[in-house]
Order: sequence, then C-alpha cells, then structure tokens
Amino acid sequence: MSSTGSIFVEQSTWPEIQQAINDKLICVVPIGASCKEHGPHLPLNTDYKQARWLAEQIAARFSLIIWPVVSAGYYPAFVEYPGSWSISEDTFQQSMVDIIESIGRHGDNQIVLLNTGISTIQPLQQAVAQSRFQARVCVLNVYSGKRAKAVEKEIQQQQRGGHADETETSIMLAIDPECVQMESAQPGLENIQKGPLNRWNPADPNYCPSGAMGDPTLATPEKGQKMLAAILDDICTKIAEID
Repeated sequence: MSSTGSIFVEQSTWPEIQQAINDKLICVVPIGASCKEHGPHLPLNTDYKQARWLAEQIAARFSLIIWPVVSAGYYPAFVEYPGSWSISEDTFQQSMVDIIESIGRHGDNQIVLLNTGISTIQPLQQAVAQSRFQARVCVLNVYSGKRAKAVEKEIQQQQRGGHADETETSIMLAIDPECVQMESAQPGLENIQKGPLNRWNPADPNYCPSGAMGDPTLATPEKGQKMLAAILDDICTKIAEID
C-alpha cells in the first residue's frame, strides 16, 4: 500500500482488496502492450512500462486500487515484426468486458481504464458499452488529453509521428533511459495509411523497415519530462473529477 492509501492488487490479499472496495476507492486498470515492436531502439514492453509508471505516479497522488497492467491486446499493425503479438479485436473486447465484470461485481466503485494504445481505443469503448457496469466505467486515453496535445505540439520537431517517434522516445528517456538505445534510433515512416506496417515491400505505402513512425533521433529526456508532466496533469484532473 502506498503512502496515500493506494493498493496494488497483485501485491495484496483479497480481504485487503475488499476493504479498499468498501472504502470506495477508484479502480484503475492500466493497459499497455508487453510485446509490441517500438523500432530498433525501444524495447517491446515500452507501452507496458509507460502504463505501469503512470499507474504508480497517480497512486502516489490519490487513494486508488491499481490492477495489474493488461499487457496483451489488439495491436494488428505491428505483427510483421518479430516479438510482437496481437489478439483479435473481438477477443480483446470480450476480455475487457470480463475484466470489468470481475471488478464491478464486488462493489459500486468507479473504474478507470488507463489506456496507452491507439488501436485499443475502439474495442475498449465497445467493451464498456457492452458491460452492465458501463455507467461507472471510463476509458482514459493517456495521449488524448488537452494538456498533453498542447505540449506535444509545442515540443515536437518532427513533421509527423505516431509510434516509437520523437515523443514516445523522449518519454522513455525520461522514464527509463537505460532501456533506450539511441545509437540505433533512425527516422521512420511519416505518412502512414490504414493497415499494418510492412517490413518487406518498398512499394507498400506503409513500408517501414525500422518499425518507427516519425523521427526518434530528435528525442530528449527534457521533452519526455514535459510530456509526462502534461499527461499526468490530464489524468489527475480526470481522476479528481471522478473522485
């Protein structure tokens, strides 16, 4: 349990969880891929690291019930890169329905799905709509907040990005610099079309040998710190509204 009274589910007993539920603590479910390529310079668990780090940060600011990171999800754009996995959209959606139902049946607590993905947004929204507890569940997309968007526009030098790019690499330099191999970073695809990335065919509009979208060589820890402060501001504002 943190100094604020937050509790991490995987480290706790069920009576401790029941007490936290009785205390009406908000339930937070972080969502971040553990096996999704992030270019030649970032580890496959980049999203997982971000989801866990953000959960720990908000747990230090509020009294929350923090569930383990949901690390397998719907990430179809990256399956051509070794190590990346993706489950089907329907499977992911139904899994999230089951998770929401499992949490919601023990109390009337609010539930926040802390989402670090893009392709996961729609199935998460559908899962919430399908759940009988939909009135007390919200999807919080960490890169979509007003403050985060404004700061990204302010600091970004690349023309376009979106994945393993200047912004995301900067965030990882701030969170865990030892996991970033900046010597391997290289500019990637800028104009992605609908569909998966392609490693092999230069004629494909999504041809992207590196797996990065944008220019990670422009990343700095300082940019990452600014982005993280903005993201946390957005998240904490939303949680305060719920609380």
